[in-house]
Amino acid sequence: MKKTFQYTLATALLLTGIQKTMAQKKDDNIGTEVVNVVKPYTPTISDAFKVKETPTLEDEETSKKENIQYNIFSFPVASTFAPAKGKAANVDKSPEEKIFSNYLTLAAGNYGTVGVELFVTENVSNTDYFGGMLRHNSSQGGIKGIALDDKFSTTGLDLTYGSRTKTMTWNADLGYKHQIYNWYGIHPDILTDAMIDGIDEQQTYHTLYVGGRLGLSDILKESSLKFSRFWDAYGSAENRFVAKPSLEFDIVEQKIKADFVLDYISGSFDQTYFGGDSYKYGFTNVGFQPSVKIHKDDLTVNAGVGLFYSAAQEAGESKFFIYPQVTGSYRVVGDLMIFYAGLEGTLHQNSYNDFVQENFFVSPTLGVGPTDQKYDIYAGLKGKLASSVSYNLRGSYKNEENKPMFKSNGYDHFNSNIEGYAYTNSFGVVYDNIKTISFFGELKADFSKNVSFGVNGTFSSYTTDVEEEAWNLPSIKMASNLDVAITPKWSAGINVFFVGERKDIFRQYSVITPYPDEPITLKSYFDLNANIGYKYSERLTFFLKGNNLANQNYQRWLNYPVQGLQVMGGASYKFDF
Repeated sequence: MKKTFQYTLATALLLTGIQKTMAQKKDDNIGTEVVNVVKPYTPTISDAFKVKETPTLEDEETSKKENIQYNIFSFPVASTFAPAKGKAANVDKSPEEKIFSNYLTLAAGNYGTVGVELFVTENVSNTDYFGGMLRHNSSQGGIKGIALDDKFSTTGLDLTYGSRTKTMTWNADLGYKHQIYNWYGIHPDILTDAMIDGIDEQQTYHTLYVGGRLGLSDILKESSLKFSRFWDAYGSAENRFVAKPSLEFDIVEQKIKADFVLDYISGSFDQTYFGGDSYKYGFTNVGFQPSVKIHKDDLTVNAGVGLFYSAAQEAGESKFFIYPQVTGSYRVVGDLMIFYAGLEGTLHQNSYNDFVQENFFVSPTLGVGPTDQKYDIYAGLKGKLASSVSYNLRGSYKNEENKPMFKSNGYDHFNSNIEGYAYTNSFGVVYDNIKTISFFGELKADFSKNVSFGVNGTFSSYTTDVEEEAWNLPSIKMASNLDVAITPKWSAGINVFFVGERKDIFRQYSVITPYPDEPITLKSYFDLNANIGYKYSERLTFFLKGNNLANQNYQRWLNYPVQGLQVMGGASYKFDF
């Protein structure tokens, strides 16, 4: 006889257990039976079961447990012990320093030096903010042996309004700067007292700018634009507009970046150095710099190209430029040793404003044009000697066409229309094709959270095409600094820099007596500076600074000695509104 069953896994296991149990109690044969499965078995989660950790024993021979009774004799004990409540161990934790949004710094020193700095920022909303910075630094002069006024003053105001969100950041900037300097570096041997008394040596510079930045988290990165107007007391004026949008996106797991550059400049000078006609200049540089970033294991490569077109509006020639822009790095031994190299070229737009900020004693009669940096080939090693000591070694070879250099202006004995800058006390700009071989080394160390040290040096060799020397370009530049937090209240720092010899020239013009050019070698110099600070409270800090502590009477530019030992003291106060 055939029987048909539909059963689950649990039913089958139960039947098997019953059969085995019966087999232990009876030895008789239970026969055979045929079972037909009419549906394939498909297990489900409900089929699973948990085996009991304590099985049920059915052995009748299991011994029974004996009942055991315990009697405890208790009696009172006098005791004064009281257990103390548990207390977590204290962990030494430095208190968090409160961060203030605003500060005011006031300082004064010898040479009639005054310094003021006020920074204010305020959150307008959860995303918007406003900030402002007011700076003033001035000195009444007093350098020994100087016949003309050597005072100077710089005052600037910068305002910004911005917003930060998850998808977009932007800010708008507005600023103005006023600067006063004097052409005091005359050559006294060629001038009489009457001529010196008639010199008007003061020059005034003005800078007004408006600009902003925009960043979108998806594609648009670090895009900026800025318009500035720069003018002086001699009728010179310069307008410049710079826009640098930058795009960044991924294609087939590769990061693509495209930088655009629009650099427009237009300016004029009312006269040439010897009182000639006015001079105008203007250039529009347009650039496109695409690049792709390739990263594989320890190798990272940025491969790109720079395409520039420079259109001359006034004097000059319009040109098209193509530059290599390739950089790469390889981790030789993790962070301990990283090899890096590059081949980069670009088009630099020079400006009257940039020349003034580098050398305040230029004459308002300069030639302004772009510099063609054909390539800069470099290679180096950087990394860590220890967890707190890092290094950087680099060698480079740079080829630049129309590189500007400052060169001392000459003196015309028979020029009746002499301005205050035409007594060999100002500098012009000359351009030349220069090839530079340089080596750079740097070492930084954080011996502890309270002590940091750094030293670096650059050694350069220049080759010119037209000019006799690479005027006012030093072959050696070195610098070092040491900062120490002595106690939570006291801190100190020392920094020193060294500049090697530079070349310049002294020239005189005369229709009667010819004067040969006289090459001048400016001596190398070092400058030692130190500072010490005392934190009176979380808001108030006092400081004392010393510059040129070795009292070196060196010349930064020809016939321009600097101030001697300078001491300045002041205080900084932090606050919130």
